[in-house]
Amino acid sequence: MNPAKTSILILFSLIGMLSIQLAFGQSLEQDLPKEVVEAIEKRVEKAYTPSVAIAIIDSSGVRYYNFGKAAVVGPKVNENTIYEIGSISKVFTAILLAQQVLDGDLKLDNPINDYLPENAQVPVMGKKEITFGNLTDHTSGLPRMPGNFTPANPYNPFADYSIEQLYEFISTYTPTRKVGDAYEYSNLAQGLLGHILAKNKEMSYEDLMVKIIADPLQMANTRITFTEDMKKHLALGHSAGSVVANWDIPTLAGAGAIRSSTSDMAKFISANLGYVESPLYEAMKLSHEKRHNKAGKMSVAMGWHIKKGKEGNVIWHNGGTGGYRTFTGFVKETGKGVVLLTNSSQGSDDLGFRILDSESELAKIKFTDDAVDVSESILESYVGDYELIPQFHIRVTREGKRLFAQATGQQKFEIYPESETDFFYTAVKAKIRFKVEDGKVESLTLFQGGREMPGKKVE
Repeated sequence: MNPAKTSILILFSLIGMLSIQLAFGQSLEQDLPKEVVEAIEKRVEKAYTPSVAIAIIDSSGVRYYNFGKAAVVGPKVNENTIYEIGSISKVFTAILLAQQVLDGDLKLDNPINDYLPENAQVPVMGKKEITFGNLTDHTSGLPRMPGNFTPANPYNPFADYSIEQLYEFISTYTPTRKVGDAYEYSNLAQGLLGHILAKNKEMSYEDLMVKIIADPLQMANTRITFTEDMKKHLALGHSAGSVVANWDIPTLAGAGAIRSSTSDMAKFISANLGYVESPLYEAMKLSHEKRHNKAGKMSVAMGWHIKKGKEGNVIWHNGGTGGYRTFTGFVKETGKGVVLLTNSSQGSDDLGFRILDSESELAKIKFTDDAVDVSESILESYVGDYELIPQFHIRVTREGKRLFAQATGQQKFEIYPESETDFFYTAVKAKIRFKVEDGKVESLTLFQGGREMPGKKVE
């Protein structure tokens, strides 16, 4: 550990510290570029997100910057406000794995089938077995989600997915690629990893995470099960401007179940950067080590992803549940880290990357007042059912001059016209383009996550 990196000095500890009213103070200007502050303020003003809570970590300490409220009508957020951190949980799982490796409980190249019951043996294509290393770096060959994932409640989709269903799926799954051949981001693999690690210690995932990570780092408000104090300080999740339910993720907890605050997460990132004495430091360093370059322009470590930046490699992960989007990352070369939590289904990665990498660009966000006027007759022509694949449809409905799109198993979102054929979402980063030939609507194309998914109108 760098001896210059001593225990964290909390520079600001007043209630409501560095909220919007201090937006142009010297410390804020040093930590948050002017364009980042302007982007955040506009997103809060336009109800793109009710709040953005940020912690900046470096060798001088931790500084907090808070924008907005815990709900549309609610208290201002601060460093103790609780958010669901979603898939950032995966790096907690990676550190739990690294610690068991260092403790000699298992090895990264151990086959996972050796740690699963006989009724849950995972088949593979070829001779290579799935190892713990494959689970943590997304090269297991397991899909993003289990095929028997059919939530009774799409607003709390993981709540009723059981261990029995998990075992049933992994034991009967037919692999489509060999282990280690390719990167495929997998909630299933990460959830399975967390399950095995907890089972190996005869504990629940939450108890293991609290014992190994949260308690040693004094992260009292980092839990899966809400404490009374966490409930009191909860930022309500929002999607499309409405409050949505919190997610319960019992079986795949290691993939995304943790809740936390910027105060607690600042301790976590401080430990990863070596600024605090921690029994986890060696495990954290192991989790940062690059394992492959199979994820396009990024490298992948244990749970963490690595993106090249002007000032150094950004080691990062984001997260998202029904009403929250989060980001955390750090650059070892500069010794700077960031935690950015929001209570909205809108992404915030661009803000986090820009804080850590001066060449990273902010997203060009469209707001509802960017919509143009389209006649009701044109809107009515788009109403119907569109098949993207046999199991996945988008149903388009109209209410007066408002158009809505609802994907299979998901809630209905309003889409806004930017032209007569192109419509944008505000609830997610996506766009729909309708194709009209000879005056008849033939299909639509969904643009999301860099993908173009066409769907023929079938009704």
